[in-house]
Amino acid sequence: MLQPGDRAPDFALPNADMEPVSLASLSGRRHCVIYFYPKDDTPGCTMEALEFTDLQAEFEAADTEILGISRDSCARHGAFRDKYGLSIHLLSDSDGEVCEAYGVWREKEAHGEKRLGILRSTFVVDKSGVVRHALYDVKPKGHAAQVLDLVRAL
Repeated sequence: MLQPGDRAPDFALPNADMEPVSLASLSGRRHCVIYFYPKDDTPGCTMEALEFTDLQAEFEAADTEILGISRDSCARHGAFRDKYGLSIHLLSDSDGEVCEAYGVWREKEAHGEKRLGILRSTFVVDKSGVVRHALYDVKPKGHAAQVLDLVRAL
């Protein structure tokens, strides 16, 4: 698990339009909120994405980029984005390497079954690429506003 003070693992992942987005390209210029979510177009993930989208102008004012990452495909991200009018970056980690690097690929239990999946988690990374906040197993409702407060305090 990543801890505050750790260097954020770099990555380059395709967004919904299959354009690469890398953490390194933002380093030195913007803070990043990197949030990992289980699956496009599910109730909790939709709520979380809509809340981040609703607050995007405030994140922009705080010089912060929002990156949502799941293992869904670029095409699925595009459909999710278009269905709900999302304006944040949704990145596809189809092979799960970034999920592993950030420690969010975990065994979970639902309805009596154990399986591997993404533990909903958020990382606030400063302009120098250092993790300032590592939030594991977060609840989606109200989460974006809480993260905005953390970003404003950087």
